[in-house]
Amino acid sequence: MSQIAEKQTPDAPGSAKDPAARVILAGLSQSRKTLPCFLFYDVHGSELFEEITRLPEYYPTRTEAAIIEAAAKDIALHTPPGSVLVEFGSGSSRKTEILLSALPSLSAYVPIDVSRSALDEASARLAVRFPSLRVFPTLGDFAEHLSLPQALSKRPRLGFFPGSTIGNFAPADACDLLSHMAENLGPSGRLVIGVDLRKDLSILLPAYNDADGVTADFNLNILVRLNREMGADFNVDDFAHRAVFNREESRIEMHLVSLKAQSVELLGHSFAFAEGESIHTENSYKYSIPQFKELARRAGWFPREVWTDPKSLFSLHELTIAH
Repeated sequence: MSQIAEKQTPDAPGSAKDPAARVILAGLSQSRKTLPCFLFYDVHGSELFEEITRLPEYYPTRTEAAIIEAAAKDIALHTPPGSVLVEFGSGSSRKTEILLSALPSLSAYVPIDVSRSALDEASARLAVRFPSLRVFPTLGDFAEHLSLPQALSKRPRLGFFPGSTIGNFAPADACDLLSHMAENLGPSGRLVIGVDLRKDLSILLPAYNDADGVTADFNLNILVRLNREMGADFNVDDFAHRAVFNREESRIEMHLVSLKAQSVELLGHSFAFAEGESIHTENSYKYSIPQFKELARRAGWFPREVWTDPKSLFSLHELTIAH
């Protein structure tokens, strides 16, 4: 799980003609039903995700934060004064504060996220902690073209993409996204990116099936949101959260499983569910370090440095534009 944006905004779809609604209807019409993971991040979903990051089972957040802390000075050494820090899918910007503390000569920080409330909250907090830092919160999709303010357009850019959000994309799509980021960051751009690693299932599975059921609530909140914003009639109690590891694809899959045969109405369409049928809501791909380096090279990046924790649970990569 990680905060991810797609080509839709977080605003409620207004009708079946809305682009987001079309994606939702198309996903539920497939033989293997899917829902887009941008639906996770309404206000309540964002709050649940922040709660997940504090769970004892959810190793990625605390592990990555410790790695960033250890790597921050080295990252700063390669960051020219006056650079712009661009964060793709910034969320709460909590881990970003570690980098900001190590980069006092930044010209500006540009957080990009689909959640207006997350951007507003993070911007207000950063204004208190870093009063001299210019912050340009950007609401929208981090996969779109980035237009910086004119005063920043010619400055060196350091991209930041933590949380292993890259794992939410199939490898081919991840390669395309990394290529797009290279275009946005420019010929002298660099990217610091968090990548979750392959590991024993005794550690991996509990991270997506916590004992307190917070991840289940996070997943089921998609249905609550569809009921509220699109007039659907999902009975949330008739669905259950399931997270499994797909060994062939090397990914965690999150599903919502129908507990009985039922039918659901949404925007004038009826969708039948057999007992045990699922809606696939999210993937989280896990990589080895050599695998991710090769993916980065295919996308036009040169791997400069990689850091990991003592247990090799997670990795942080610094990439530069390949020339």
